[in-house]
Amino acid sequence: MKKLFVFLCFVFLVIAVKTSFAQIHIDSTEISSSVPELSDFHKIIAPMWHQAYPDKDMATLKGYVPQIKESMKAINNAILPGILKDKEDAWKSQLKEFNAAAENYYRAAEGTVDDSLLVAAEKLHFNYEMMNRVIRPVIKEIDEYHQVLYVIYHKLYPDKKYDEIAGLMDNLIEKADAIQKVPAEKLKKRLGDNVSKFNSASEELYKATVSLKETLKGSDLKAKDEAIEAMHSLYQRLESVFE
Repeated sequence: MKKLFVFLCFVFLVIAVKTSFAQIHIDSTEISSSVPELSDFHKIIAPMWHQAYPDKDMATLKGYVPQIKESMKAINNAILPGILKDKEDAWKSQLKEFNAAAENYYRAAEGTVDDSLLVAAEKLHFNYEMMNRVIRPVIKEIDEYHQVLYVIYHKLYPDKKYDEIAGLMDNLIEKADAIQKVPAEKLKKRLGDNVSKFNSASEELYKATVSLKETLKGSDLKAKDEAIEAMHSLYQRLESVFE
């Protein structure tokens, strides 16, 4: 009976956390680290790179030009979701490179030198991958933390909604704890010798997240603001380990 009681308490706690998050009314697309227009380009680049390019099928490669132009127009007009706004400068910088690669592809497709078109296809594929790298979450656990942090820092904190922030802290602490528990072998593949930096940064982020929960229980508004800013800065520090 005692085990059943503990289990039911846990279930109700999870439901309460999810409910408190849902009540903030955030559009799911706003906290999704994806750009549909860029994702759609995969429908072109996948068959190009895996079929036409290795087969040196010049007719098919040239035939992609209208689709590429249409897709590039959509990508250039794409609006980044709120959670990716801090990556806007990097997005714009890489988008210039992507556009240059596309223009180079168009010119090569108009010519008669097969090697030029193959090189252009290679550059286009490379720049598409670089575009994805700009917006791709570093690891799932950090992305899940960032989704909650985004709501806190960009939606609740500007209006000083400390009580609503407090309602999300148990959820955020859980996600900070999950970051610390990312398997070492997974980190080694991504970070190499920087794993120690990750460990240090993730520990500091966890401490700052727990500290914010405690600070929010008080009445010192300045201390609350400082704790939120400190947590946000430490998140940025953690993310920078992957750069």
